Amino acid sequence: MSTAAPTRFLDAADWAVIAVYLGAIIAFGIWSGRHQQSTRDFFLGSKNMPWWSVGFSIVATETSALTFLGVPAMAYGPDDLTFIQIIIGYVIARVILAVALVPHYFRGEIYSPYQLFERAFGPAARRTAGGFFLLAGVLAAGVRVYVTCIPLQLMIGFPEGQIGWAIMIFVLLSLTYTLVGGVKSAVWVEAVQFLLFLAGGLFTLAYVPTLIEGGFGKALAVAAEGGKLHWLNLGFALAKPFNLWMGLIGATFLVLSSHGADQLIVQRVLTCRSVNDGRKALLLSAVIILPLMLIFLLAGAMLWVYYRAHPLPIAIPEVRPGVAKNDYVFPIFILTAVPPVLKGCLIVAILAAAMSSVSAALSALSAVFTMDFYKGLARAGRSEAFYLRFSRGSMLLWAALLMAVAMLTREVASVLNAAFALNGLTNGAMLGGLILALWWRRGHSLPLIAGMLGALGVMIAIYMRWRQQIAWPWYTLIGTAVTIAIASALRPLFRQEPQPVFPELAQSDRADAGS
Repeated sequence: MSTAAPTRFLDAADWAVIAVYLGAIIAFGIWSGRHQQSTRDFFLGSKNMPWWSVGFSIVATETSALTFLGVPAMAYGPDDLTFIQIIIGYVIARVILAVALVPHYFRGEIYSPYQLFERAFGPAARRTAGGFFLLAGVLAAGVRVYVTCIPLQLMIGFPEGQIGWAIMIFVLLSLTYTLVGGVKSAVWVEAVQFLLFLAGGLFTLAYVPTLIEGGFGKALAVAAEGGKLHWLNLGFALAKPFNLWMGLIGATFLVLSSHGADQLIVQRVLTCRSVNDGRKALLLSAVIILPLMLIFLLAGAMLWVYYRAHPLPIAIPEVRPGVAKNDYVFPIFILTAVPPVLKGCLIVAILAAAMSSVSAALSALSAVFTMDFYKGLARAGRSEAFYLRFSRGSMLLWAALLMAVAMLTREVASVLNAAFALNGLTNGAMLGGLILALWWRRGHSLPLIAGMLGALGVMIAIYMRWRQQIAWPWYTLIGTAVTIAIASALRPLFRQEPQPVFPELAQSDRADAGS
């Protein structure tokens, strides 16, 4: 097994493809997001984005480079195709959100889902929910940057001790077009990036069998004989392996939170022109996500068949937290078995998936910080030009924080586990709070805040003591139940209701009640 430098597998044509992509995507992002004059333009894309581009953007935002590399690794390893059961819940949740939640986001000028918390419970509830998002979001996004740079470091050839440069370049490239064009640039670029990594998955699925004697049919038969096409597990379990109940119940609640209460995805829906367009965007993402994940899982099964007959030509690097041994298999295949130019195109697909995650995080973090925190505390009479400048300044701050978290993760491995855990452990509190905001419609903020904090505490305890017995797809359901239970128990003690902060939303509520 060779230990040669990975850069020897890239030639001038591959580097040209990578350079052209980076230049073109940045130029396209800047061009598509020009003429930003207000926070409405910057954070909502002037509410005139086509629904199909938003649907593509939603999938690109949730499908990071880790998905591009990690999903094939699941099928290559012991999970086979069983992860597809989790995706069933991803689809169900989108349908529920399209029907039940999207209309609430088009009543008045909504910049984030946390305004719905304020409508029901007052400013403290809004800032609590926004604070949960900011803390968990910046930690998770920063760690994701670091973990993504590990396989990219292998593929592009950054020296071992210089991953910090990879982190900085990676964040700054994504920042360039997002800073200029805001969410409009991000959505358009993410739509293009989705098409790129979809093409990368389809190419891999079609190309690997051409290297196997007997072609696709033979490869599929060998994979079936080896159990790599096993996908259904009807047995109920809280821990792994993946099973159908995790998908139908656990994953459904997970995506109800990530796509209904998390600004990262909700912001994309808010850029649509109308309720119908928002619904169509979510439903398009529901139609796309299952076949997309199936493509990458089948590609992993094909890689398993291929490497039964071919030894890995590059030694797998030392495994680091957040990146498993099998996560290197797909990058090694790209470097060593794919022809020039096509190799560069696949690396571009990975870069596309990675950059879409960063641009989405920067736009979402800046929006919540500006609109949910600063604008409510700023001096009255500030102009839109001022808030637009502040929004761009805050985006620079969040980019620096993402890089800082990524650098810290490199030095302190425990940061990675803490960040990923916190992001998962807050989902239930966020979804529980949103359900109560829509269900109760009015109430005191303290029961809600206590419920969210209590849920976070319970989930931290579960993660610390029973994470081997309870798999991550169940976390959101548990946190949601705890939030609602605590808030419901405390609600009779607090009867004071807050004054409505958004008059237009209150009028919508009264109109709904009278109809």
